[in-house]
Amino acid sequence: MYLKFVKPYKGLVALTLAIGMIKFAIPLLLPLFLKYVIDDILMADKPAADQISQLLTVIGLAFVLFIIVRYPIEYYRQYYAQLTTSKILFDLRNKLYAHLQKLSLRFYQSRKSGEIISRMVNDAEQTKAIVETGLMNVWLDIFTLTIAIVIMATMNVPLTLVAILVLPFYGYAVKKLYKRLRDYSRNRSAALADMQGYLNEHVNGIPVVKSFTLESYEQEQFGQKNGHFLSRAIALTKWNALTTGIINTLTELSPLLVLAYGGYLVITKDLSLGEFVAFYGYLDRLYTPLRRLVTASTTLTQASASLERVMELLAEPADVIDAPDARELTEVRGAVELTNVSFRYREDNDWVLRDVSLRMAPGETVALVGMSGGGKSTLISLLPRFYDVQEGEIRIDGHELRQLTIRSLRAQIGMVLQDNILFSGSVRENILLGNPGATEVQMREAARRANAEAFITALPEGYDTEIGERGVKLSGGQKQRIAIARVFLKDPAILILDEATSALDLESEQLIQIALKELAAYRTTIIVAHRLSTITHADQIIVMEHGAIVEQGKHDELMRRDGAYARLYNVQHL
Repeated sequence: MYLKFVKPYKGLVALTLAIGMIKFAIPLLLPLFLKYVIDDILMADKPAADQISQLLTVIGLAFVLFIIVRYPIEYYRQYYAQLTTSKILFDLRNKLYAHLQKLSLRFYQSRKSGEIISRMVNDAEQTKAIVETGLMNVWLDIFTLTIAIVIMATMNVPLTLVAILVLPFYGYAVKKLYKRLRDYSRNRSAALADMQGYLNEHVNGIPVVKSFTLESYEQEQFGQKNGHFLSRAIALTKWNALTTGIINTLTELSPLLVLAYGGYLVITKDLSLGEFVAFYGYLDRLYTPLRRLVTASTTLTQASASLERVMELLAEPADVIDAPDARELTEVRGAVELTNVSFRYREDNDWVLRDVSLRMAPGETVALVGMSGGGKSTLISLLPRFYDVQEGEIRIDGHELRQLTIRSLRAQIGMVLQDNILFSGSVRENILLGNPGATEVQMREAARRANAEAFITALPEGYDTEIGERGVKLSGGQKQRIAIARVFLKDPAILILDEATSALDLESEQLIQIALKELAAYRTTIIVAHRLSTITHADQIIVMEHGAIVEQGKHDELMRRDGAYARLYNVQHL
């Protein structure tokens, strides 16, 4: 699957390999220069003037080749290698982020955000080695190694066999040692993701830590996570050190064997001194790429462990998707109908909604009330298809939700929640999330209708004021009014208000109730509320208990009935 990210850049990979072959071939000529200088200049029976002339000529050629020619080749090889891997990583992260957008809330409820971020940032970064090392450096080192062996064999075949005598031991060591290295690398990545997940969660919850004076306790808990990561990192380091020690020991054996046998051949006149020096020079050209191949095995083992974690994330199925024949939802009147809807979050869980049937006329205001755990928030999560129902169906203007495109459906639904999320950035940027293509005039009009204009203009930089992460620089009422302005700018046909004023002071609540009243005009509005005094005007009041509708009607009608709704209302007014 990873190769599909490489495929668009196969031309760049090929170009980098071609330049790399030239770059690695140039150093292979140096031992041949040495051989020529020793045998044909220094050891030759020639006049000193001729020797000096030849030596200067050879040095001049070597200077041009190794200094002038090699520099641009080295530059472009490094540049194209980094360019290719950076582009592939860019595409991979874009693909990961696009996939994360498709996953349902069910996925995010069972994962720590820090772990997801770790896979997208750290593990994705590690996968660069698959291309840079696996598809480029490894092949270039094999090319260098092969050419070195061929040149050495042309000098002396028996001595070449002695030089490569340890290669089978290399292969055996790599096969045995790197099998466990993969597991150690994966465990280290998992421990890092766990620590990042803990950090992300507890940094966001720092007010709770401070209010309960949990600093020492939190330090101890983080120490355990950090210690777990340290133990995994040390285990990987130990195995890496063992691997490197064994490989380097094998590497040092070959020069000793060549020195012994090569020296013998020079003494017996079966090998010239220049050939011996050149041959010994090729040992470095042989074992340097071999060492790099071993290091590459370590790098690729760690990269493949990270790649597995990235591919796991990409393979995570999106359980709420568009049907192949899904239609666009346009010109919405706002009629909503639920027919025998039953829902549960997991197959092994109890039903959260049981056989719920409900009709809402266009422009009608419907309130959902009842004790916590009755299924109200779950019901409103089904309308924008944050989840799909297991039984029954939901229709908007007669269209079954699963036959509509998710994007067009959610474009027609606006939500104001109890805890609306604002993003770090300016007030303007947060309001424009409702409609990024809106004009400045439209954006300011939305703020005015949300009763937010007065406090925004009083901010130090007005609409350009930075509000901090999750809007920490604003009060609860101010954040809520920006969220309402966002919905005004979106201009949806269906409005969902989930406890939109329950956590506010009376003054903020009054301003927001005025804004919500204007926002709800001419729209189908669904209100989830615990304070029943705020929904007495609703066209329908739905009382839910244990996932089922137990009462339904207008406020006066339900009060006369003296049932579940009347009991709730009277308890709140005692």
